[in-house]
Amino acid sequence: FFAYAARQREGRWQPHTQRRADEVAVLVLGRGEMGGTVGARLAALGYRVEHWHRGRELAPLLAGADIVINLLPLTPATRDLIDARFLAALPEGASLVNLGRGAQVVEADLLAALDAGRLRHAVLDVFRQEPLPAGHAFWAHPRVTVLPHAAAATDPRSASAVVAANLRAWRD
Repeated sequence: FFAYAARQREGRWQPHTQRRADEVAVLVLGRGEMGGTVGARLAALGYRVEHWHRGRELAPLLAGADIVINLLPLTPATRDLIDARFLAALPEGASLVNLGRGAQVVEADLLAALDAGRLRHAVLDVFRQEPLPAGHAFWAHPRVTVLPHAAAATDPRSASAVVAANLRAWRD
């Protein structure tokens, strides 16, 4: 998708080889409600999915990941988790999707990995400062897709039913 978007901006018609889902290794950081659901849905589509959570060694999982999806909560242990060492452990050409928290990514380290060509692309929905300030390097970076913290928008029509169910479960 990102390569096609770049070719569109260039006005160039160029088909690309596409890998099958079973040829793509996805590492989901977190196995809670969100991480578990995302992992299950990707696996159902044929992707090779691994989950990282406390108690598992991270480095070998990173070494085999084509795409890392971060869905971790922000804790002292996850703050600045995605740093130069983390990014260097990924294979060249891997991609990052951060839907967790902005403070989990060391932005300078991510930009350095992207600029060096180590990472193919980063899709970022959360940032250390929101809204993302005008002039921030992420806005204009050709290997970054910026989303306005919209990956999991709350719809009041369905959220109220979820809140009511959670209250009933807590009461019971």
